[in-house]
Amino acid sequence: MKPGQREREIVDSFIGFANRLAGDFDVLDVTIQLTDDCARLLDVAAAGLLLADPAGVLHLLAATSEQARSLEVFQLQREQGPCLDTFRTGQPVSVADLAGEAARWPRFATVAAEQGFASVHAIPLRVRHEVLGAMGLFGTTTGAMNDDDMNLARALAHVASLAIVQQSADVSRASLLQGMQTMVSGRGLLEMAKGVLAEVFALSMEQALARLRRYAHEHNERLTEVARRVVAGGGEGRSQLLVELGRAESSTSSPKR
Repeated sequence: MKPGQREREIVDSFIGFANRLAGDFDVLDVTIQLTDDCARLLDVAAAGLLLADPAGVLHLLAATSEQARSLEVFQLQREQGPCLDTFRTGQPVSVADLAGEAARWPRFATVAAEQGFASVHAIPLRVRHEVLGAMGLFGTTTGAMNDDDMNLARALAHVASLAIVQQSADVSRASLLQGMQTMVSGRGLLEMAKGVLAEVFALSMEQALARLRRYAHEHNERLTEVARRVVAGGGEGRSQLLVELGRAESSTSSPKR
């Protein structure tokens, strides 16, 4: 980025989140935007966000690429990786060179390399003493994250935590857990809707997500509601929605390191 451009984009990002959180927002859409901003503003190639359900089981909530999604899901399936360690301890994990951590996470390190990642950083999502999940940041080259980027990553993780809390009726543990379960369920709907669009319009999953989000923003609808309508059974309303989604242009993010 040009001098000063990154600073302006950071300010714009936080202003955007502040405006969203002040209104009637869709927390799933906010977390997707947050991971996009992490990959754009930080010195990483991709980002993912994991959220725990009421049983303490982590689920994927957002990822900026299919490679990041696959790696996050692999962590969950094999119960091994930096995001799980961060969730269990409540402390950040920063690894400048994953090849040197093969003994620590042997299967994860191998799969990360296969996906093109060489470094990883994990930040906890927390409210007070409650750890809600973890944010994973993945780089395609080795190197430590500098203090400024780490502080920015923590600030963005706080935004995600605030969005999760604000969706709950209160900040009690029971209310938070119920809200987290709702978000996990909404993510399942979104994955199904992406699959429908990918199949019907021959799109990648990333293109399908971009198309759903664009439609939701242009029509001032919640992303989860649009996903629910796409997944719902047949009917004229769903058919018209698919027609409109078919007319929309997809957009993809520019690749980063």
